[in-house]
Amino acid sequence: MKTVVSISLGPARLDYDLESEFLGQSIRVIRIGTDGSVDRAEAAIREWEAKADVIGLGMVQDHYQVGTHTITHEETQRLQQAVQSVPVTTGATLRSILQDWAVRHTQLELEECFNNAKVLFLNGQANYRPARVFNEYTENLFFADPVTQLGAPKMLTSLNQLENYAAGTGPIQSWNIGDTVGRLPVAKNVTDYVLRKGAQTADVIAARYNELEEMGLEELGGKTVLTSSISDERLKELGDRGVNVVIDYTPQIFNETIGVNVVEAMILAALERSPAEITHDDYLEIITSEGIEPRILYPSGYKRISRFAFVIHPLSQQYFRNSKPLDMVASYAPKTFMNTVEKVMAYSPPFVYSRVTGIKSPTGAEAEGWLITVGGTPKEIMAHSPEFTYRRLLAAARLAKRLGAQIMGLGAFTKVVGDAGLTVSKRAPLPITTGNSYSASGALWAAHEALKKLSLVEVGKNNKAKAKAMVVGATGSIGAVCARLLAKAVDEVYIVARESARLLALKESIMKETPEAQIHVTSNPNKYLREMDMVVTSTSGAGKRILDIMEVKPGCVITDVARPLDIPPEDVAKRPDVLVIESGEIELPGDVRMKNIGLPPKVAYACLAETIVLALEGRYDTYTVGREIEWEKVREIYQLGLKHGMKLASISGVNGVYTDEDFDRVRNLAMEKRGIKSADDNRGGKSKKAANAS
Repeated sequence: MKTVVSISLGPARLDYDLESEFLGQSIRVIRIGTDGSVDRAEAAIREWEAKADVIGLGMVQDHYQVGTHTITHEETQRLQQAVQSVPVTTGATLRSILQDWAVRHTQLELEECFNNAKVLFLNGQANYRPARVFNEYTENLFFADPVTQLGAPKMLTSLNQLENYAAGTGPIQSWNIGDTVGRLPVAKNVTDYVLRKGAQTADVIAARYNELEEMGLEELGGKTVLTSSISDERLKELGDRGVNVVIDYTPQIFNETIGVNVVEAMILAALERSPAEITHDDYLEIITSEGIEPRILYPSGYKRISRFAFVIHPLSQQYFRNSKPLDMVASYAPKTFMNTVEKVMAYSPPFVYSRVTGIKSPTGAEAEGWLITVGGTPKEIMAHSPEFTYRRLLAAARLAKRLGAQIMGLGAFTKVVGDAGLTVSKRAPLPITTGNSYSASGALWAAHEALKKLSLVEVGKNNKAKAKAMVVGATGSIGAVCARLLAKAVDEVYIVARESARLLALKESIMKETPEAQIHVTSNPNKYLREMDMVVTSTSGAGKRILDIMEVKPGCVITDVARPLDIPPEDVAKRPDVLVIESGEIELPGDVRMKNIGLPPKVAYACLAETIVLALEGRYDTYTVGREIEWEKVREIYQLGLKHGMKLASISGVNGVYTDEDFDRVRNLAMEKRGIKSADDNRGGKSKKAANAS
């Protein structure tokens, strides 16, 4: 039987004496903890060397290769030199393989979870190899080496900085300046603050368990932790602290928790070789044959949190007046003051308006994100070249990336300016979507529900409504998809736009997809308004009057997808017999928390909801950009939304949510104008006849 003795600087209370079959050999493993004493460890080596085939050194620092610089640790070297007659290992070679593999394995298993993640390394030099792997997925790397080793209140933020730090401070680190400075009360307070602040904003923390304990486990809530040798006791402790995912790169062969140095020592003992005689091919063969792989653990149950960002902007000067100082000044200053504010804000850098948390899908997936504001109103956006807005959106994308977002959505006017997201998606450092696929889906979803509630249109057995529908702005991205979907859902569709050639091409395209459709083209929406049961407006008119609401058929459902709205509140007020919907907003799943965006709690614009759905699904790629929207994506995002618990919010108009009484009122007024008796009138007539008969 081979004997492996692990001399550890860790606590003696974790000692064990185990036997196992490994690589065809019977191996006994003995752990001797020395409670941090190097002298006791050296004495234990002298005591056990004659009884051991291989000695492993636990809880010691490996000798690091950081860039072109090698860092040698004196205590580790001292203990290695104390072993004279048998092989000795810290597990460094196997650890480097397992650390790298753990990151790649998790990125694959958890569907690109490290994309753009903020990763904190409590010891970057010890984790230099996995840091290089993380850098393939994210640039948001933070290294606490200057904080923990030199007492400096500043973290490193790139591999290049870490390499320069290692080369420049290697000799100084051996003097243990950090330990000396760290004993000063003020310095310790600063160090603790910097570490805890870094941990709070990180998505992933890479560290040994003892390093996590020293920093404070209470900072680990909601995090993914890359570490090693996690026992059931430690896993429970991390779960109690709210850790989402634990990645343990140490394979566990026994019921007891062992370190990487023990596994590598067992390999050396079984093969009867020294560390220098073991090749990477040997390790690969052993890893594959023994089924060794990193462990992905969920101490609080399965949980995956995705991160998104979404760009919003003020729709009018009134949004600026929501700020009390500006509102007070505007009350006394001439209108030119607010005009000046509007112009100046268009040049302001992007900033975070709100953090969004608490989104939870029935699948268990979660999402959190940030609403990022750019300052241009639609008026200012239209007054500048598209490049002006592109620059601000790209600045917002860079901010989103620094925050850790994995996908970014464009909202309101930012999604229609220029080429509708194409240029931004090509130049942005993260995937982009305009949300137009879900906007189209939400618009028709709301219109369909409204038609059902009004009960003024007959729906056939095939769910096709015996109705006429019009799409104003049909050659736009959302309008075109609405026209394609309506061609399958109603008897006749009238498509309206100013560009005659594009309108004809759209009709031709729809007829190829739906040959039985009846499609009519016109550049004047008012020409056929009296015949329409449904109207979808999706223009970029920026507040210009699009249609004459006085020409609309009583009981018509108008879905206004445009932002700013195509139909102003004063027009809506003129026709109480018409139902005007402000597109289809979506109710988000979970206990959603975010600042007011002009909608009821938990309700989001469909374009924002699309960004969230993609995050929940782990689809971190550019989805909806450009003027042409694929109706297959409209259908797909609708299905994905249902999967993740998205619901059509209460149907809203310019005055808020429509109640059942509102639908009844619109229906009765419409029937009155059409000269049709309502059900209530019929019931009343029957009652009168019955009374006369009696």
